[in-house]
Amino acid sequence: MQFKTRVTELLGTRYPIIQGGLAHLAYAELAAAVSNAGGLGQITAMSLNSPEELRKEIQKVRQLTDQPFGVNFAIGERGRPFSHMLEVAIEEKVDVVSMTGGNPTPIFDQLEGTPIKKLVLVAARRQAEKAEQLGADAVMVVGHEGGGHLGRDDIGTMVLIPQVVDAVSIPVIASGGIGDGRGWMAAHALGAEGIEMGTRFIATKECVHASEEYKNALIQSAESDTVIIKKTIGAPARTLRNDWTDTILQIEKENPSYEAIKDYISGTVNKKYIAGNLDEGFGWAGQVTGLIKDVPTVQELMDRMVKDAIDIRRRWAITE
Repeated sequence: MQFKTRVTELLGTRYPIIQGGLAHLAYAELAAAVSNAGGLGQITAMSLNSPEELRKEIQKVRQLTDQPFGVNFAIGERGRPFSHMLEVAIEEKVDVVSMTGGNPTPIFDQLEGTPIKKLVLVAARRQAEKAEQLGADAVMVVGHEGGGHLGRDDIGTMVLIPQVVDAVSIPVIASGGIGDGRGWMAAHALGAEGIEMGTRFIATKECVHASEEYKNALIQSAESDTVIIKKTIGAPARTLRNDWTDTILQIEKENPSYEAIKDYISGTVNKKYIAGNLDEGFGWAGQVTGLIKDVPTVQELMDRMVKDAIDIRRRWAITE
C-alpha cells in the first residue's frame, strides 16, 4: 500500500513522517534511523557548539544512511547567531532545512538559489499564511498537545490543522499529540499530508542521547503529567512535570520575568534531565507521553505505525 502525498514527493521519503528537531537529542544516530525506516530524520543544529561540529554530524548521518534527511534550526534562542551554521548546511547540500521559533526570513534569504527544501514549524493559522508568503515549501503545524515550544493560543491539533489546511495551498504537516498509526491517519483525515513526531521518537533505542531514566519517565507518565512553563514570558513550552517545573511555575506566579527564571530554563538544565538527573532539570514532552508504553527501535515503531495505518485505511475502504 502506497503512502504517497505531496510531502513524500517534496522530501523524497517513503512515508510522510518527520522526526522533530528535539534539542540536545536529535543527532546522527536518530536521524539516520528515521530516514532508513522511511521517514525524514533530522539533526538539530543549535544544540551543537560550532559549524565544525555540525559538519561532522551531517557527514556522520551520510555514513549511516543514503536517504534524505534534514537539519533543524531553532532560531528563537534569544539572539544566538545561526547564519554560520546554516552556511555549513548549504555547503553540505542537505536535503531539507526546518526552522522553529523566531522570524524565518533570514534563513529564507540565505537559502535563496539553493535546492534545499524549507519547512517551517508554526502554531497558528496566521503564522502558516506568513510562512507560505515567504516561500516555505510546507508548514509543520503544532497543536497545544505538543511537547517543547508551542503557540500562545492554546489551540489543539484537532481544531488547528483543518484551519491551516483551509488557509494555505502548500502541504500541511500535523504535529502535536501524534505517536502511532491512529494519530497519523487522523491527521490525514483532517487534511494534513504528513506528520511530525517529537516525543515518541525520544523513546526509541536510537535516541542514544536520552537516558534510560528519561525514557522510563515517558513510559510511566500519563497525558496529565505534563505542564506548560514559560507562558508568562511569552514562550510557552510543555514538559514533564516534576519538582523542578513546579518551582518554575511558582517563580512565574510571583515574578513573571525572564530574569527570574532564566537559570531554571537553560539548555544546561535541560541536558541534566536528559542525562538522567530527573530532579535537577526539566525534560520536554507532549501529552502523547500517555500513549508511550515501550522503547522500540525506530524501525519497529515505524513498522507498527505502517501496519496500523494500513489496517485503518482498509477499514475506511469498506462500504455497505
